[in-house]
Amino acid sequence: MQQTQTGKVRLSRLRGRLHAWFSKPANIILLVFLIALTVLTLYPLLSLLVETVTVHLGKEARAAKLPVGAFTWYHFQRVFATKENNYSWIQFYKPLLNTLAVSVTSSVIAILFGGVVAFLVTRTNLKYKKFVSAVFTFPYIMPSWTLALFWETFFKNVNIGLKTSNGIMASVFGVFMPEWFVYGYFPIALVLGLHYAPFAYILIGGILRNMDANLEEAATILRTPRWRIIWRITLPIVKPAMLSTFLLVFASSMSAYSVPVFLGSPVRYYVLSTTMKELMNTYKGQAYIIVAVMILFGVAILMLNQKVTNSRKQFTTVTGKSGQISKINLKRANAPIAIILVVILLLVAVVPLVTFALESLIIKAGDYSLGNMTLDFWVGTELDKRLDQGDSTGILLNPKVWKALGYSLALAVTCSVIAGTSGILVGYGVAKRRGSRLASWVSSLSFFPYLMPSLAFGAIYLAMSSNITWLHGFLLLALVGSVKYLPFASRSGVNAMLQLSGEIEEAALITGVPWWKRMLRVIFPIQKSSFLSGYLLPMVSCMRELSLFVLIVPTSNTILTTMLMQYSEKGWAQFGNAINLLIIVVVLLVNFTVNKLTGASIDKGVGG
Repeated sequence: MQQTQTGKVRLSRLRGRLHAWFSKPANIILLVFLIALTVLTLYPLLSLLVETVTVHLGKEARAAKLPVGAFTWYHFQRVFATKENNYSWIQFYKPLLNTLAVSVTSSVIAILFGGVVAFLVTRTNLKYKKFVSAVFTFPYIMPSWTLALFWETFFKNVNIGLKTSNGIMASVFGVFMPEWFVYGYFPIALVLGLHYAPFAYILIGGILRNMDANLEEAATILRTPRWRIIWRITLPIVKPAMLSTFLLVFASSMSAYSVPVFLGSPVRYYVLSTTMKELMNTYKGQAYIIVAVMILFGVAILMLNQKVTNSRKQFTTVTGKSGQISKINLKRANAPIAIILVVILLLVAVVPLVTFALESLIIKAGDYSLGNMTLDFWVGTELDKRLDQGDSTGILLNPKVWKALGYSLALAVTCSVIAGTSGILVGYGVAKRRGSRLASWVSSLSFFPYLMPSLAFGAIYLAMSSNITWLHGFLLLALVGSVKYLPFASRSGVNAMLQLSGEIEEAALITGVPWWKRMLRVIFPIQKSSFLSGYLLPMVSCMRELSLFVLIVPTSNTILTTMLMQYSEKGWAQFGNAINLLIIVVVLLVNFTVNKLTGASIDKGVGG
């Protein structure tokens, strides 16, 4: 009888604990997202690993001499250890070395360019700071392949590449650049470095803007040379941000697909992403192995990034913050440095737009005279008969273009709503249960999609969708986009929630305000700007995304980015440039409109 009574007491206590645990919204949110993210991230990863040892339909089954669906190590042997015709070297090892070379170089370029500009803006009396600060994030807002297409259009010539014509430099100025300058390793690394330089600008600039200036002031009083102050004090303080930037840019460059396609394919310069895309059409098992290798690099980068981030405490030099920041007087060098920087930013952010507009008007490639220009590629009809082009109407009259634009906007809004709302909820749960094991798991899983290369992430869901009949079309695209962009939104949400004092919500809780009303009426209005940044970044990223969707988009005409790729591959440069310009204008308008209406900015989403 006593044992029965004891059992009832224990059961009652257990029920009470469960009721108390589930009565807290943060616990329910974390539990739901733990299950959802486990299914959406770990399950697809396991599906990918299964695909690496499975025989697929087509050439793969004939080459392996095994039935479709059978277990095999053939793909691993083929990728890593096939000496016949240097297959492993050509398909894996050489692209791997190219990828590492491009990723390291682009990371160095991004840190040097972004870090120097951040220093000039925050630590000197540089002129035109507002213009520089506003325009510097432009390269990130614009698609990465925008600069790649601009580079090719500007410098290409008939002496290099496959089926190329003269660009602006060759046609207008008569300057024919060498092959290494136009295609291959150098332009790919340079373009990616310029595209991701805003990472360095935002991360390094944030530390420089908020760092304690006491040590610098003390060194100045002791008449320490300025170069030594920078070398011995400033650089060690910003070292963690520099290392984090290097790792972020390295991971992003390693997964880049569109830039290597534009600037590498004409001279057969391949990286892992382009090789994987090519193998996906014929030998899927080998392609999935390359995806797994890219993910391994991503995991290693994440671990290294966490180690670097955790080491930031080693660079804490003071406990207080000086309100005096000694800015370097550039004196006579101010105007030249400012002008050079403004010119570079104009070349990177403005000239490409002018070039695309110009290229969308010319009839015959290489001829930039007024007599060779027309608006027909925008508003013309029957172009296939008069100008030997693939579509009969200009893009503004082409129903396929407007359908693709509507599809792209619908996809961007859907991904933005799902990722942004999920990011706020994850941020709420992690902030309220900070330090708990459950919060750590959810935080790690929500960041996990970031370390997966975009092309690899799309390939994983492609493999998973082959076994799920209902997962295709718009639903698949929206799911992939929402999960992939969740890390940005969740980071924004966590940062916003950690800034809020618990007393704010406690006051509403005491008066009996329900949780959902506290979120809508109290928390969201206070942190509106930060939360909206978590919505804005996924939307902007989705509108300009190519690598993530190129494998899973239902048809080549579904979204604007894949339509642009189709036009470029078929040599319809005028249509491609026009659509490229249309995408950029739409992205900039979205970013500008949201910023003006709400105050949210993309740099808050990137830099926290």
